[in-house]
Amino acid sequence: MHELKIAQDLSAIVLEAAEKENLSKVTKVSISFGQLIQIVPDIFEFAFREAVRGTVSQDAELTIEIVPVKMRCNECRTDFEVKHSLFRCSFCGSTDLNILTGKELFVKSIEGE
Repeated sequence: MHELKIAQDLSAIVLEAAEKENLSKVTKVSISFGQLIQIVPDIFEFAFREAVRGTVSQDAELTIEIVPVKMRCNECRTDFEVKHSLFRCSFCGSTDLNILTGKELFVKSIEGE
């Protein structure tokens, strides 16, 4: 359950940003996870709520974006989105691929007052 560690790290980032910006309350946190990070959103949200309990972020709205896996084929140079965990070029069938998106893990925005 790596969601707990990621939630703890995220809460530290949010609290640091709130302190730096002199926020008395964090109202919204938006994050992006690449599909390859394999986050279960409900578990992550529960872990985040526990991590921010009793802080200026405890009532913040949490939005989670899951970024799909996109790859580029090194054989035919086609870019495609991976479907059904099939890591094979959808045009030529090659498995010689580069990941374009899907490994992201970042805070998009932190809002507060």
